[in-house]
Amino acid sequence: MDLFRSMQVFVATVQAGSMSSAAAQVGLSPAMVGQHVAALEERLGTRLLNRTTRRQSLTDFGASYIEQCRDILDRVAIADREAEALEVL
Repeated sequence: MDLFRSMQVFVATVQAGSMSSAAAQVGLSPAMVGQHVAALEERLGTRLLNRTTRRQSLTDFGASYIEQCRDILDRVAIADREAEALEVL
């Protein structure tokens, strides 16, 4: 899976509070959202979310990782905006 997309899906999942809510926001099925989160967890070798049938919460590492993901995604958005501004000239 694409690492960047998985980070986007992970951030959306945390912000939305559930995989099904995140799925609606990012245009994926809840199962696909789960696969993106699982792929990140497998890649990192640790859990990011504690999941039960009723709720989810960040693990300690997940809380740190979400901040890093947000920073990376923000930086990419800034770079894209700067590139778009150059195209206008």
